[in-house]
Amino acid sequence: MTHTARLRITCPDRPGIVSAVTTFLHAHGANIVDLDQHSTDPEGGTFFMRLEFYTPYMDMSRPALESSFGEVVGTPFCMDWRLSYSDVKKRAVILVSRHDHCLMELLWRHARGELPCEVAMVISNHEDARTSVESFGVPFSCVPVGDGGMPEAEARMAELLGDATDLVVLARYMRVLSADFLRPYDTRVINIHHSFLPAFVGADPYRQAHERGVKLIGATAHYVTAELDAGPIIEQDTARVTHRFSVADLKATGSELERTVLARAVKWHLEDRVIVFGNKTVVFR
Repeated sequence: MTHTARLRITCPDRPGIVSAVTTFLHAHGANIVDLDQHSTDPEGGTFFMRLEFYTPYMDMSRPALESSFGEVVGTPFCMDWRLSYSDVKKRAVILVSRHDHCLMELLWRHARGELPCEVAMVISNHEDARTSVESFGVPFSCVPVGDGGMPEAEARMAELLGDATDLVVLARYMRVLSADFLRPYDTRVINIHHSFLPAFVGADPYRQAHERGVKLIGATAHYVTAELDAGPIIEQDTARVTHRFSVADLKATGSELERTVLARAVKWHLEDRVIVFGNKTVVFR
């Protein structure tokens, strides 16, 4: 549906929130097509809502709608709210190193119309994926981490990202990004970590899992923060393994999880289904 808007709300819970929001939209010609809500506690808790509505017959422009909603509903209910439109595609950039399975999954799903965004570019610190990426008609830039180290590479990547990037996806980009690089993209950088966080944080989690003799392995998609592998979790999944699995077997099994978990998280973010609350997320699927 190309003529829909999405409204996400976080505010202190109290009676009348749903009524105020829906009455306002009805009064201005909107048709609500989807609504999800959650409260941490009906007395003194925090209220979350995601609402999608049909816009062709509304009696005001988008800027007027946003101004009026903030004045009539948002401010009186102390809301943190965001309004987006389905016909305004987000601009996404994907970062990758040599492991390309997550990257290929995202590009394939995008080509099939399953990810509502513009994939503006793929950036890698190696040349390996260039041919595959360009076969999808997506620009590819190689930013190696040379003698200048990550500060020099981050400066070049920041130039490529510019000011118009809405989402950065780390599809197995095997470098730690600095707090300074991440700061402009708060809750707009998604990483896939190849373990079921908070287990096995950091490097080589499959080897860590093998050494511990785990019976489950997993993958975790999360927003990136300055603290390594500690950002708000969006999606996770697991697979059973046995004592017979080598490290290579764990990696092969885990790669399937990584691909699907990251793709789901990216899709939900693009569809405005995720609300960050402290170091947690509320995900309206």
